[in-house]
Amino acid sequence: MNATTSARPPRLAVVAHAESRRADLFAAAAAAAGLPPVRVVPWILVLRGVAEFRPGEWVRIDSPGEDRGVDWLLRGGDDPARVEGSGRWYGRFVAAAREVSAAVAAAGGVSLDDPAELAVLFDKRLCHGLLRAAGVPVPESPTSGTQAPPVRGWDDVRALARDAGMDRVFVKLAHGSSASGVLAVQTAGGGRIRATTSVERDERGRLFNSLRVRHYTDEAEVAAIVDTLAPDGLHIERWLPKASQDRRSADLRVVVTEGRATHAVLRTSRSPMTNLHLGGARGDLAAARSAIERAGGDWGGALAICERAAALFPSALRVGVDLLPLRGWRRFAVGEVNAFGDLLPGLMGLPGGGAEGLDTYGAQIAAVRARAARAVPAGTARTGPPSAAVAPPSTAPSTAPRAGNERATG
Repeated sequence: MNATTSARPPRLAVVAHAESRRADLFAAAAAAAGLPPVRVVPWILVLRGVAEFRPGEWVRIDSPGEDRGVDWLLRGGDDPARVEGSGRWYGRFVAAAREVSAAVAAAGGVSLDDPAELAVLFDKRLCHGLLRAAGVPVPESPTSGTQAPPVRGWDDVRALARDAGMDRVFVKLAHGSSASGVLAVQTAGGGRIRATTSVERDERGRLFNSLRVRHYTDEAEVAAIVDTLAPDGLHIERWLPKASQDRRSADLRVVVTEGRATHAVLRTSRSPMTNLHLGGARGDLAAARSAIERAGGDWGGALAICERAAALFPSALRVGVDLLPLRGWRRFAVGEVNAFGDLLPGLMGLPGGGAEGLDTYGAQIAAVRARAARAVPAGTARTGPPSAAVAPPSTAPSTAPRAGNERATG
């Protein structure tokens, strides 16, 4: 891209679902900034191999979730509520992201997402290992990084947790999102066990995502769920005691845009999962910041942790960092880094974060305009993994037809 071209307002395209909230909000932010209309490239066309990209376009990949046809192409199942199939989904999503980036480059455009970074962001084992190696505080995990042992089922979960001295763990799908397949497991003497999850198991042993959080206390039931999930890949983390607000467990979703922590929302819940669709609610961010400061903690330092995590994905225009304030509000750990963690309608930028008066999409539009003005295609996808990232493990499908997905936020 030459300086003359990049001095003009960037022409934007987004790989998304037509008329989705994400596409609509991104297009509205572009319009508010005076940019040309955003062109939506439907995910279904990408997965069918007939999507087209135009010269000079700046192309953003957004979530392929919330579409039944796309979900079928990615996971192979006929019911989007089913939990199984995330391993297949991952392989196809990464393949699709690579195809998009190659097609954009061939057309003379600029890709705003690096497929190698997406491959790490959508594997909790790889992402955790990358964060840990960089010194970012994360929960302890026996399945972190490329050399972690495989988790073949409940017996392995039991053994790995026991060997690590963990009696409270989160068991997560390696490629899951929006708390799909997550179990918060507590064990105690006498064989007692309690697993909290949104997973519902029917009489045929099939697993479904539910909007109701439930508890399982029969180890045989817990084992059956974990054994069903294991072929898709599992990640285990220590269940850290989080701070609370109004007697509700609390954590933070911090959106980092172009390297800066621009937006934050406090999420609270009576269950271990704070996802809003599972009964979580937005808490009082100002009160949380005051609690941090009263406890002798550092709000700026907390945001800096999120920025350090995001810096490991230098091509990403934005990521959503789940920051866990530990009991007492003085220490923090990064729970996850989400590629598509920016769907926070109505949330305005943090004071001093460089995006005051802008929502998460407005901040991204400003960042794209700044990239274009510099005439540096900073988001151009690379053919290999980013310098800080690692290649996906052999447990992910190595060959897959065209496709790609992410059910919600990553």
